[in-house]
Amino acid sequence: MEEQSSISVIIPVYNGASTIRQAIDSVLAQDVKTDIYVIDDCSTDDLAGAMEIYADNPAVRLIHNKKNLGVAKSRNRGVALSETEYIAFLDADDYWTEGKLSAQLKRMKKTGAVLCSTARELIRPDGTTTGRIIGIPEKITYRDILKHNMISTSATVVKRAAMLRFPMEHDDSHEDYISWIRILREYGFAVGIDEPMLKYRLSEGGKSRNKFKSARMTFKVYRYCGFGIGASLLHFISYAYHGVKKYYD
Repeated sequence: MEEQSSISVIIPVYNGASTIRQAIDSVLAQDVKTDIYVIDDCSTDDLAGAMEIYADNPAVRLIHNKKNLGVAKSRNRGVALSETEYIAFLDADDYWTEGKLSAQLKRMKKTGAVLCSTARELIRPDGTTTGRIIGIPEKITYRDILKHNMISTSATVVKRAAMLRFPMEHDDSHEDYISWIRILREYGFAVGIDEPMLKYRLSEGGKSRNKFKSARMTFKVYRYCGFGIGASLLHFISYAYHGVKKYYD
């Protein structure tokens, strides 16, 4: 394991017993020291049973919410509990390829960026590949992020200080997108690694699968970020165009 900065990995989970081990094992396979915070948002499946294999591993911590908080507050709780300089997010149904975290740390330290994301490969609910890869540019500016959200949360490493300053809010919209906009408005840019180091599992119940609902939520993002109706509409039109281009090119 390389001697470099450790990373806290925040994994919010609700009824993710069937996929949580693949997610955690992909973190443990990284060549970076990690503290893993699994935030159980009142699961009703056998998550505890799935987690028993990690009971003697001090790097894996299972935190139970007393009430259902939603994904944004669950991630924020993990960030607050962590003590490292860097944070990585991973959803319980996604997983990483080896070397992801070390590559991101290297890029961040080289460029001075507070946030780094990678490309992602879309996989089906059963784990088979769709053959679809969503790329990412090497540099993402504030103006870029307003056009569309090319940053996937499960692919992201970000400085803890930035997440404490701009926590995820508003579960009725795309809470992660709000944070990325605010962070890039403050810090200027993020960096990307255009390799599919994230395996992103498509889900019929995900926010982005219902396109009409997702569109309304995206418009709310711009409003929550302080833009007027006119500016929000212009940003939304750009977002819609890039969204269609991303998935249907």
